Amino acid sequence: MPDPNPSTHRYHAEAGAINGSLVLPFEQPIEPQAHAKVPEKGGYLSQHSDSFRVEGIVSYGAAHTQVSGHQEQKKDRGFKTLATAVVEDLNVLNVVTADRVVAQVSTEHPLNGFVPKVSFLGTQFVNLRIAGCPVKVDFDWDILSDQPDGRSLYTRHPGFMTRVASQLGLIRERENLHEDIVARYGRGETAKDFRESAAGESTEFSLVKKVEGCFPDWCFGHVIDIPNFGRVYLAVVRITHSDPKGGTDIYKQTLINLTMIEIKMGCIATGQMNIANGVTNGNTTPPGGG
Repeated sequence: MPDPNPSTHRYHAEAGAINGSLVLPFEQPIEPQAHAKVPEKGGYLSQHSDSFRVEGIVSYGAAHTQVSGHQEQKKDRGFKTLATAVVEDLNVLNVVTADRVVAQVSTEHPLNGFVPKVSFLGTQFVNLRIAGCPVKVDFDWDILSDQPDGRSLYTRHPGFMTRVASQLGLIRERENLHEDIVARYGRGETAKDFRESAAGESTEFSLVKKVEGCFPDWCFGHVIDIPNFGRVYLAVVRITHSDPKGGTDIYKQTLINLTMIEIKMGCIATGQMNIANGVTNGNTTPPGGG
């Protein structure tokens, strides 16, 4: 007999081409472009943006986003969300360029449970270049080779967190890291791989294992520290568990946030920007509304 009070799901799926802010050579917010966000009840939405430019600092030729949320029709299958952001002909100060950048993240949230399975299939860089030199990106798809069972948090999953620690350890052991990188990821064995607060737990990692190109001294795992430009972080993923269920260690909301290029500039142009971003999953109310 069907459960008279089944789980309900509030979908969260959004995607955007670019957002950020500039401080120099002038102050200007970079408003979200081609931003799409599905309603909590689910559905489908897409956006398209023609060419975009902020002076000679950042531009792209076109951008496309799509988001969706629905419940699977098959018996005992859960809630599906998808977020896709595509940026074409990207150019940041003639230093970071790419023919195509794609962020794609999908989740399947269980009918009974609070933690989704996640896939990044379709995520890619096409002809990424730094200062005109081709960059080979080695993706770390194995970091999600096994995932929680629907109730265990990612931040408490031993296999996954061991792989996160190993990945970030390759960065932390490098000498002469910029203070921004140290502030973000820590240094040495005492650095923490996840964060806790009253609101929940979170962790950050990358889908990129390493970057190879013409500038090996600039590359630290998924981080590229470019002299006279700034720091570039590739395919950054943040997993956040929040909305605790009173008196338990269960968090009713899990969000998966993928940003393909994060840039912190400190040169003739100063500011920060996020390029090709997708966020998925949402919040579940358990059976009976508990």
